[in-house]
Amino acid sequence: MNKDRLRRFFDISVPVTTCNLQCSYCYITHHHCTSSEVKPLSYSLSHIRMALSRERLGGTCLLNLCGQGETLLAPYIVDLTRELLEEGHYVIIVTNGLLTKRMRALAEDIPFELRKHLMLKISFHFMELKSKGLLDKYFANIRFIERSGISFTVELTPSDDQIPYIDEIKELCLKNLGALCHITVARDVSKPEIPILSALSREEYIKVWEQFDSPLFDFKIKIFGELRKEFCYNGLWGGYINLENGSIMQCYRLRPTKFFDNPLSPADFCPIGKCENAHCYNGHSWLTLGMIPELVTPTYLEMRDRVTTDGRHWVGEEMSQFLSMKLAENNETLSPEAKRRALRKNRTNQLAYSFRRLIYLIVNGKWSVLRTKFQSFVK
Repeated sequence: MNKDRLRRFFDISVPVTTCNLQCSYCYITHHHCTSSEVKPLSYSLSHIRMALSRERLGGTCLLNLCGQGETLLAPYIVDLTRELLEEGHYVIIVTNGLLTKRMRALAEDIPFELRKHLMLKISFHFMELKSKGLLDKYFANIRFIERSGISFTVELTPSDDQIPYIDEIKELCLKNLGALCHITVARDVSKPEIPILSALSREEYIKVWEQFDSPLFDFKIKIFGELRKEFCYNGLWGGYINLENGSIMQCYRLRPTKFFDNPLSPADFCPIGKCENAHCYNGHSWLTLGMIPELVTPTYLEMRDRVTTDGRHWVGEEMSQFLSMKLAENNETLSPEAKRRALRKNRTNQLAYSFRRLIYLIVNGKWSVLRTKFQSFVK
């Protein structure tokens, strides 16, 4: 029986901005954030492991590694993954499933017992794979990963141009994966409300994509566009870490603070409390893991696993047990007064950060940025 307890969840940004695909719905491409460069890490692997030690983080954590491009293009990714697994954490890597050499290295360079705590979140970019003749390679790589003992999940980002191919997509999944792929919800990050990225109405969108019977889609569409008003423990029970500059945020788009500079110092975790985003568009991870304890949700395991036609599971037993846990099972909730103190601390820190940022922009003559921020404030 697996005795590991889920203490925290961190979404970790890997500094890779290049990709081997060019998907129509990729918000990174649309914002011209891509480059041909794979940036080196600013910190050594041993330094990163020390900063993310079980002792410093308070126990065993779930770590999600994701680049802005293809994560596995990072030459250090296998060694980094092994370091984090040896530290005792559970690791998820987001990938498009095409880098055969790197995927084989994960299986060959990481011992079997550690591979039980590794999962690949494999995106299914159907249109790109079909147009480039890469479908056979893609599914062969997934079959290899399954044989290696690494857990996996397959997820398709729905786009309007894929609708005529839905029957073909289903057939390919059943033939090669033994089950239908999961479906996520594409988002338009160019708009402040972060709406669904589709020309279809919400009702039409649901009708088209719910036929995959994906719990991931069902939950994401349920919470999509719904502002969270409950007290959120993100920042205390997890957060967003940037490996490029060694910073941590309580959640996306919030005030970053240095986290890697003094890896032996105690970590200062503080819950966000009040959500600052339009809605929890990645609530399939934050919410299902229990960042809002009173919110009734499926488990994160249900967002990722599938049972095949012959009874196999995509997610292995030890990983399944870990992904079935809720953060509140292994963490204490806060009293009303402690929650109020956290909110006051956040306001003070945000004001101080905003002031320092304003001075920086003025001193460095960033007038266009200042003008944009002022116009946004006026609106």
